Amino acid sequence: MSTLIWCLLIAGLLPIAAKAPVVYFQNRDNGYDNRHPRAQQQRLTGAGARAVAGHYNAYEAFPLFAAAVLLVIATGHVGAVNQGLAIGFVSLRIVFHVLYLANWDKLRSLVWFFALLCPVIMIAQTAISVAL
Repeated sequence: MSTLIWCLLIAGLLPIAAKAPVVYFQNRDNGYDNRHPRAQQQRLTGAGARAVAGHYNAYEAFPLFAAAVLLVIATGHVGAVNQGLAIGFVSLRIVFHVLYLANWDKLRSLVWFFALLCPVIMIAQTAISVAL
């Protein structure tokens, strides 16, 4: 179970880590505007705009994963497969962000899809196990 909890913590911190490239690009844009950071983010282009999008996407991906992990723990269906899927999700999300920054859009979308499948499979597998 500790693997799932660690993955949940890491996945929860990924959006915060994804903010680092955003701050970098904001600093390159005449310094970080702490009074209106979101307005400044909207002005970013290229890699800076992709960094912002990746940062927001990290927040969007987290709730489904968190629900999947909590469901698995609550129902006692902690096993090697679910732990592997949790590790896979975290790993794929890190790769996703790197690919977003590098502007490898096709591969990024494929990685996004496989990352999405991880919590979906966790939930489906747990639902099937509980139903049986």
